[in-house]
Amino acid sequence: MTRTPAVGRTLLASLSLDLDNLWSYLKTYGDPAWQSLPTYLPTVVPRFLELFDEASLTATVFVVGQDTEVEENAEPIASIAAAGHEIGNHSFSHEPWLRTYSRERIVDELARTEEGLQRVTGRRPLGFRGPGYSLSSTLLEVLCERGYAYDASTLPTWIGPLARTYYFRTARLDADERGRRRELFGRAKDGLRPLRPYRWQVPGGSLVELPVTTMPGVRLPIHFSYVLFLHGVSPALAKAYFRTALRACRLARVGPSLLLHPLDLLDATDAPGTSFFPGMGLPARDKAAVVRWCLRQLQAQFHVVGTGAHVEALAVGALPGRRVTDE
Repeated sequence: MTRTPAVGRTLLASLSLDLDNLWSYLKTYGDPAWQSLPTYLPTVVPRFLELFDEASLTATVFVVGQDTEVEENAEPIASIAAAGHEIGNHSFSHEPWLRTYSRERIVDELARTEEGLQRVTGRRPLGFRGPGYSLSSTLLEVLCERGYAYDASTLPTWIGPLARTYYFRTARLDADERGRRRELFGRAKDGLRPLRPYRWQVPGGSLVELPVTTMPGVRLPIHFSYVLFLHGVSPALAKAYFRTALRACRLARVGPSLLLHPLDLLDATDAPGTSFFPGMGLPARDKAAVVRWCLRQLQAQFHVVGTGAHVEALAVGALPGRRVTDE
């Protein structure tokens, strides 16, 4: 069993934000309005920074490369780095079918995002998260070749097919687009993947995998979008669920790595066209209150850092190895 890193007697946990922009949500759901690259980064980034400054927390923000090429987004992205948060690579085009790309296209996706982030923030990313948790052996090999320290794209849960069914019921897609998205949100057997960090063994080296944590035992997602969805059903249920998840992590000695999405801090008036996303009827101020409560719960039980700092604290040489496979 991998030993979970700790500070003193406190287990380590990590937080990240996948900075998916409005256009990327519309694109994934087949709305042609995405092509004008509508953005809410000037709205959501200040909310994120204020919330995390208030909590005295730093996180890792995985940025989509396309957004570095839009002038309106440059200042919000730069402000994230200026506030001390780690910047990660979230691909250039934010297409959840990234796992089907050729090696050449994967190299281009990574390189263009690296160049954009270097230009806007002055930093080169060392961590990657695939859009829609998309992952392939070729992607891992290229990440290793390009000097990345870690990947954070796996979500060990069995509910991917259920999420995909809901998505297909609401999205506006033709047969070809549905085909490209046939493995969106993963497969049921992803629930068998490890919860604890490990090393991908790739030709010429290895790469740390920091999974997005799901609840030990039942493998249900516990990141903030799911808590907010439950809050819409019952605030008491949402709090009980999150408390249970953190307790399960402590009992299993799993240092949770949890993630936020921009829609966790926005409502339908802030992000037009996203009513398909669960919880968008909840006012943004109420969402922020729920997220703030979750952060306090997490801080009370764990020492909370960004994903890069989480990986740095690991005894990487002692992590179990895992062979790369696309099966």
